[in-house]
Amino acid sequence: MESGEEVFREFSANGIFMKTTEVEAKLDEGNIQEAESSLREGLSLNFEEARALLGKLEYQRGNVEGALRVFDGIDLQTAIQRLQPSIVEKPPSKKGRPRPESQHAVSQHAASLVLEAIYLKAKSLQKLGRLTEAAEECENVLNAVEKIFHQGISDAQVDNRLQDTVSQAVELLPELWMQAGCYNEAISAYRRSLLRHWNLDNDCCTRIQKSFAVFLLYSGVEAGPPSLGVQIDSSYVPKNNLEEAILLLMILMRKVILGKTQWDPSVMDHLTFALSLCNQTFVLAKQFEEIMPGLCPRVDRWNSLALCYSGAGQNKAALNLLRKSLHKHELPNDLMALLLAAKICSEDCYNASEGVEYARRAISNAKGLNEHLKGLSLRMLGLCLGKQAKVASSDFERSRLQSEALKSLDEAIALEPNNSDLVFDLGVQYAEHRNLNAALRFAKQYIDETGGSLLKGWRLLALVLSAQQRFSEAEVVTDAALDETAKWDQGPLLRLKAKLKISRSLPMEAIETYRYLLALVQAQKKSFGPFKVIPQIEDDKVDEYEVWHGLANLYSSLSHWKDAEICLAKARQLKRFSAEALHTEGTMLEGRGDVQDALVSYINALLVEPCYVPCKILIGALMSKMSPKVLPVARSVLSDALRLDPTNRRAWYYLGLVHRDDGRMADATDCFQAASMLEESDPIESFSSLH
Repeated sequence: MESGEEVFREFSANGIFMKTTEVEAKLDEGNIQEAESSLREGLSLNFEEARALLGKLEYQRGNVEGALRVFDGIDLQTAIQRLQPSIVEKPPSKKGRPRPESQHAVSQHAASLVLEAIYLKAKSLQKLGRLTEAAEECENVLNAVEKIFHQGISDAQVDNRLQDTVSQAVELLPELWMQAGCYNEAISAYRRSLLRHWNLDNDCCTRIQKSFAVFLLYSGVEAGPPSLGVQIDSSYVPKNNLEEAILLLMILMRKVILGKTQWDPSVMDHLTFALSLCNQTFVLAKQFEEIMPGLCPRVDRWNSLALCYSGAGQNKAALNLLRKSLHKHELPNDLMALLLAAKICSEDCYNASEGVEYARRAISNAKGLNEHLKGLSLRMLGLCLGKQAKVASSDFERSRLQSEALKSLDEAIALEPNNSDLVFDLGVQYAEHRNLNAALRFAKQYIDETGGSLLKGWRLLALVLSAQQRFSEAEVVTDAALDETAKWDQGPLLRLKAKLKISRSLPMEAIETYRYLLALVQAQKKSFGPFKVIPQIEDDKVDEYEVWHGLANLYSSLSHWKDAEICLAKARQLKRFSAEALHTEGTMLEGRGDVQDALVSYINALLVEPCYVPCKILIGALMSKMSPKVLPVARSVLSDALRLDPTNRRAWYYLGLVHRDDGRMADATDCFQAASMLEESDPIESFSSLH
C-alpha cells in the first residue's frame, strides 16, 4: 500500500489507485464491512488484504483501538497457506517454460500487506499496554516469514516493503518481551534475530547487537549459553553474559573499523566497562588502538590507553602516553591525567621525582568543582615523596623527603578522615620508618574500617607484629586472615605463614606450609588453562616461581643441598634469568665452602639486576674476608647497599666488620649499634612488598 501523507492519501494495489476519502467516511460511521467491501471491489483484493489496508489506515489515523478491531479479523494461518506455494521459488520443469514473474510479484505484495498488518497489530497492542499479546503477534510475523521463506530471506527474493516489515519485527520482538518482563523470551528473541537469516541491513543488525549487549551487561538476568541447536561445531560458545556481551561489542567495533557502520562512542563505553569487569584492560587497549584517527579526540585516546596499560601492569607505556597528553601544547592541567601519572610514578623510585611534579600540579588544579580531589592529590604527593626518599643521594635529603611525605599524607587524611586507603598508606610509611607503634595503630584502624575484607590489611598487621618480634601473635593474625579469605586468594598469607614458621625455628612446619602453597598455586594455574596469553597485572598473588625459590632458600638454610638444588632448578625453569635465583645459588655454594664460585654467582646476579641489595651485601662480606687490600672496595659496595636500603641490618653489620678490620672502631660501633636496633624491628618480609 502506498499512502501519501500530503493533501490526498490513496491506496494502490494490483496497479489500481483509489483515494481513501470514501473508505475513511465509512470507517468514521463504524461500517467496517462496507469499507472492506469497497476496497475489495475497487482494488481487486481478497479479504485478508483488504483488512490489512483498512487496519493500516486506522493505525495511521491514530485510532489504535479501531485498527485492532480490524486486524482481529485477519486469519494469518489461512493467508500464509495461500502465500506459501506461490512466493517460494520452485525450479521450473524440464519441459515447461519459466514461471512468469507477475505471479511472484503479486504474492510478494500480498505477503507484504498481511505481514505488515500483523506487525501493526503488535504495535497497536504495545501502545495499549498489552505487551505479552503484542510480543506473541510480533512472533507470529517471524514464524510466518520462516514458513514462507524456508531457506531464509535473500536479496533476490524479497521487495523493500516486505523487508522493512521483517526488519522492524525482528528488532521489535525482544524489546516487547523485555517490556513484558519475560526476560528468557527476550534472550531467545535476541539470539533468534542474530542467528537466523533475516537479510537485515547493517544498521538494523548493529542496533540489535548493541541492545542485546546492553541487556546482557546491565539487566541482572543470567542468560546461559545458547541452545545446542544453534551451536556450530568448533565455534566459540560464550559461557556467560559477560563473554557474550564482549563478543557482541567486539563485533560492533570490528564493523566500525571496516567501515560497515557508523562510529558510536557508547559502544566503546560499554566495552570498556565489560573488559574492566574481567580485568582484561590489555585487550581493551588493543580496541582503542584500532579506532581510526579522528573518531575520538587524541588526548582522550591517549588517556584511555594509559589507563588500560596501567591496569595491565605496563606502566612504562602508560607513562609515555600521559607525558604526551600532559604536554604544554595538549592538556597540561588535565587533573585525572595528572593523578594517574603521579600514581604510576609513585610505584617506581626512579620516576618518583617526576611524580612529585605531577602531584603538585594536581594539587594546584584541585579547586572549584574538583576540590574533592585535593585529598587524593596530596596522597599521591606523599607516596611519590616517600618513593623518592629511597633513592636520595644523602641521609639529610632522605630524612627531608620522608618528613615531607608524612606531612602530605597527614594533610590528606585531615581532608579525608574516612579514607581507608590513606590509613593504609600511613601505616606502611610509619612501618618503613620503623615507627612500629604508629604503624600498628593504623594497621588495626584499616582492618576495622574495611571489616577485614582486604588481604593487604591483614598482611600489614602481621608484618608489623613480626617487626616487633611478636611472631606467635603474627601467626594468630595470619590464621585469622586465612579464615576470612577465599581459598584462591590465600597465597600471600600462606607464604607469610611459612616465613613465620621459619622465624619460630619450625622448619618442618614451614616446609609443609610451602607444599600446601605450591599445591594451591598449581591448582590456580590449571584453572586458568594453558592459553593465558594476555599480560594482565594481578594484585596479591603468589606465582609458582616464588614458592620454589622460597623452598630452595629454606632447604639451603637447613643444609639439605640436594633438595635445595631440585627446588632451585624448578624455579629456574619458570624464570631463567633471576637475581634471586643466582643469590640462592651463591649462598648454597658459599655454604659448601666454594667461595670463588659463590662470588661469581653474586656478581652475575648484579649483572642481571644492578640494584639487587642482598648480593651487594654478600659481595662486600666475602671481599672483607679476602685481604686487607680490598677492604675499601668492600666498604664501597656495602655503603652502596645502604644507600639503596638504609634499613638493612645485615648491611650495617658487615659494614661494621669492615670498619673494625680497618681500625675505625668508632664507626664500627655505630654500625653495630644500628644493626642491633634494626634487628629488633626487622619484619619477616619487606614492608615495601605491601605497595
